[in-house]
Amino acid sequence: MIRPYFVTFAAGAALMLLPVAASADRAPRPKPGTERQAEASSENFRFQWAGQNGKASYYGKAHHGKRTASGARFDQNAMTAAHPWLPFGTRIRVTHAATGRSVVVVINDRLPSKRRVLDLSLGAAQALGIIRQGVATVEITLA
Repeated sequence: MIRPYFVTFAAGAALMLLPVAASADRAPRPKPGTERQAEASSENFRFQWAGQNGKASYYGKAHHGKRTASGARFDQNAMTAAHPWLPFGTRIRVTHAATGRSVVVVINDRLPSKRRVLDLSLGAAQALGIIRQGVATVEITLA
């Protein structure tokens, strides 16, 4: 025997879910011109950001093969880096301030540190010659 309060509860629950199910198949449409604005903002970013100076370190073996914030697998020998906010896929030139050596890396991870501006992959750090000292002052510009 079905209890009357259960029927009332089931009918009420079905009515509550009806608007959700009806709107689930409709994806929100972007506002007109939004796509162009996104393209323009990324173009403007390229010209507005003059670069950055600060401390950089490196990471490697312990993270090798694990997923980065961008979703890619970390390769300690690749020319990649972690930055707090630069968009993934951004190519930057990192110059060691003391020696003038430079390397171009791709941002594929995030850096939660406030003391450093960049974490380089082991391969990039070797190319810059900062393995021995661990942390070095670098200049970052768009490549």
